[in-house]
Amino acid sequence: MSRLLAGVLMASALTGCSLMELARDCEGTETRVAEVGALGILDSRPDRATARQRSEEEAPQCYADSGDVVVSAGRTYAFPGARAEVAAHYREAARKDGWRPDPDAGPGELIFAKADMYLSVDFTRTGYGLTVLSFE
Repeated sequence: MSRLLAGVLMASALTGCSLMELARDCEGTETRVAEVGALGILDSRPDRATARQRSEEEAPQCYADSGDVVVSAGRTYAFPGARAEVAAHYREAARKDGWRPDPDAGPGELIFAKADMYLSVDFTRTGYGLTVLSFE
């Protein structure tokens, strides 16, 4: 048992992770989950976009993985127009709401940052999805 504990402590020291960080969970994030789920940008949409029924994955939620605690929320919209219309809408709506383009976004990615949150717009065959991730 002492060898196992020594191995865990050595691994955490080498990776820069503490045991406390690895033990983090979603306890106490209920308020933040509700705040992220209520962000107005998630309900902003261009004309002709129609909201699809929300899936369980889009519901505001918290998840913890290897010490990272992330709150997320999403929406999916059907849209008959061009992707450029959606992109133009969110560039303007995000700017007005204090989001800025994420400088680390790759070519063709539509990602915005605000404080500790990221908003991504991902296109599908028949519309697009919005996802907000907040790193706690």
